[in-house]
Order: sequence, then structure tokens, then C-alpha cells
Amino acid sequence: MTAPLTPPPPPRRRSSQHSGSSESSGSGSGHAPQPGPVSPWQSWQVPPAGARAVTAYEQDGPGWAAEVREAVVVMVAVALCGVPLGLLWLRLAPRVPLIADVSGSNWVVYLKDTEGEQAIGVDGTFTLLALAFGVLSAVVVFLVRRRGGVPLVVALCVGGLLGSLLAWRLGVWLGPEQDVVAHAKAVGKGVTFPAPVKLEALGALLAWSLAALIVHLGLTALFGPRDPEPDATTFGPTLPPE
Repeated sequence: MTAPLTPPPPPRRRSSQHSGSSESSGSGSGHAPQPGPVSPWQSWQVPPAGARAVTAYEQDGPGWAAEVREAVVVMVAVALCGVPLGLLWLRLAPRVPLIADVSGSNWVVYLKDTEGEQAIGVDGTFTLLALAFGVLSAVVVFLVRRRGGVPLVVALCVGGLLGSLLAWRLGVWLGPEQDVVAHAKAVGKGVTFPAPVKLEALGALLAWSLAALIVHLGLTALFGPRDPEPDATTFGPTLPPE
């Protein structure tokens, strides 16, 4: 025969809490009920004395409207840098030599050096200069505003594309005359003259934006501001030992 199992007695703290609450409720209606002692399992709900209330979401940064305004300024400033890019491209790009001849009453223009690589050099010069401008603009924008943000990155890419378009059209406009036949007639038969500046590889227009995007993201990842580590008071005090 085994002894019958008896349930364990309830915890003393819980019984005292119930007795205190029942006594306070049984007293006269003029007395307010007094709360019982706080259970150790509920102490995490009670903030410590002098603890600062932390909101769930705190505004960080200048705000969306201010970021958009800064992005517009960055986009315009980067796009205007296409002017020096176009001037450098026009000065540093190699010239494609042409020569003219007269066949009856018709002018014939052809390449003087059929095996030359000057046309490839024109595209390569523009691409290298655009990459350099992309790196430079990304570094300057990062140093001016380290916080970054999506509008700033988008403005940097769009400004680089606009700057490349401006440099391309400026170089073509300020370069040699576009009418090759008129230019040949002006210089005369058998005289070498430069061909118009052209950008055959239009993909070079994206070099500035791609370089700026990669460099800015890399700088932000390496040297950008970090989020602070969460404090213990943010989540409340620790549980007391049993």
C-alpha cells in the first residue's frame, strides 16, 4: 500500500498576496484596495527608478523632405561637373585624321590611317575620365554627408548620367565641324583634317554613375556611421535571481 499523493502547498508569497487583496476588498468601501507585493516573475514590468522612457521609433536624421532637398542639390552639382569632363575629353581625346580627294565634281573623304585606333581611343578617353569623375564625386559627397541615404545615392547616379550626357554633347559641339564635306572643301584637296568627335560606345555614358555608386557604397560600408548598441535600460531591468 502506498500513501495517497497530496498536492504541494501553494507558495507563501502568492497566498499572502491573495489574503492581502481579500482583506483589503472586505474592508469598508471608503478605503482603496492596497496592491499586494510584486511577484519576482512580474518585476521586469516595473521600470527602475530614474529610468528614461524610450520610444519605439525615434526620428533619426534630418527627415525625408530634407533628404530629398539635399539629393536635388547633389544631383544638380554632379550634373554640372559634366562641363569640365567635356572640356577634358575634347582636349585629351586623340584626333581621327581624314583626307579629302576630288573625283570629278564630287568630294570624297576617307581615313588617312585605315589601321589607326584613334576612334577607339576617343571612347576609351571618355570612359576613363568618366570613371575618374565618378570616383571623385562619390568621395566628395561622402565627405560632405556621411549619413548617406537612398535619395542621396539615387541623386549621385542620376547626376552622373546627366553629367555624362552634358559632357558628350559639349565635346561634340565644341569639337571639329560635323559637316565633313564642308570641312574638306574649306581645307582643300589632299589636306589632313580631324574628324568630328563622336562617342561610338554609348555604354560609356554609364561609367560615371556606376563608379560613383560602387565607390559611395564601399565608403559607406567601411567608414559610415554605425547604429549604437542597444542599452539594457531600453528593454527594462533584468530578472532578479530566484
